[in-house]
Amino acid sequence: MNDKGSNQPICYIVGSAAIENAAFAPKAGDFMIAADGGYANLQKAGLQPDLLVGDFDSLSDIPAGVRIIRLPIEKNDTDTLYAVRLGLEKGYKKFYIYGGIGGRLDHTIANIQTLAFIAEQGGTGYLVGGGMTITVIKDGRLAFDARQKGVISIFCLGDKAEGVTLTGLKYPLTDYTMTKSNPIGVSNEFIGTESTVEVRNGMLAILWNGEP
Repeated sequence: MNDKGSNQPICYIVGSAAIENAAFAPKAGDFMIAADGGYANLQKAGLQPDLLVGDFDSLSDIPAGVRIIRLPIEKNDTDTLYAVRLGLEKGYKKFYIYGGIGGRLDHTIANIQTLAFIAEQGGTGYLVGGGMTITVIKDGRLAFDARQKGVISIFCLGDKAEGVTLTGLKYPLTDYTMTKSNPIGVSNEFIGTESTVEVRNGMLAILWNGEP
């Protein structure tokens, strides 16, 4: 993937779903938030969060020596969405969310909606896990280099997404209108060339094999 904001500071958010390997290394200027049981994932990886947030329904022992924001069990935001709001308040526009795929399906769907929220705020979020990455773009474009392999799926978020153009993929589209009730973008493939996904007006969820 061609991530033009590669030098942009990252807000990492780590949830409680299983993480195969913690293939990330925060740099100076990055910020790491453990969302509830995500603290245990960071412990296994030998990493310490800058902040721990949650209602602690999935973390049995509340650690000492870590800055904590304790949330009520009954609330409108998920722990992950709350963490995203904090990151946005701190000025972060790029989010990597680990430990948010797998486990309960409703939690995964909630995290995809959180990616949509990030896109609506003008940011970019990546949900990483299970050998795949998910992101959401709004009125924008995502590019991949020729080394990308495997399957890519593109779905409309919202009633419709206008001006969808897919180039460099096995199944191209040009100025197409996707709708929420027709999964025409499922199971496309990279073919060893530079490729792009673009939407003129609307929002797309994009899933592919591998890391961001």
